[in-house]
Amino acid sequence: MSNDEFRGALARLAAGVVLITAQEPPLDEHGRGEDVGMTATAFMSVSLDPPLVMVSLRNGSRMDDLLAEQPLWAVSVLAESQRQVAGRFAMKGRISDRLLFADIPHTRGEVTAAPLIDGALATLECRTEQRVVAGDHTLVIGRVLGASLPSAEGAPLTYFRGQYRQLG
Repeated sequence: MSNDEFRGALARLAAGVVLITAQEPPLDEHGRGEDVGMTATAFMSVSLDPPLVMVSLRNGSRMDDLLAEQPLWAVSVLAESQRQVAGRFAMKGRISDRLLFADIPHTRGEVTAAPLIDGALATLECRTEQRVVAGDHTLVIGRVLGASLPSAEGAPLTYFRGQYRQLG
């Protein structure tokens, strides 16, 4: 089986779209670290008791490197109206994440201090419990420390056949 055949088969699996966020540790004791964000479709619930979720990160990616040292991170479950947010944080070779967050309304998580995107269908604040290397990715399992439903109305943003889609 070729990589293209494998990708093609998995492109037929619809997935929800989330934004994973974290804050880099500050460079000194007087500053605040830079916010980092990454669009993900490989995200799922793992356990109800204890509450655990999992995200798959490409080995060596900025988010993988950050979450290897920063145990606190957050998830914003994106609504279908937030396609631009998803696309912005999925770009390769993009500009500084600081500029990407500049005009996106968000609040800071009480536990993680990570950005939580306004208008998301749900937000979660997590602490890494386990990291499992799996091929060219690392599965990061996080304990959910807090959850909220900032925008209970609306449909989820989904990803299918290489494009963001609407349900229905």
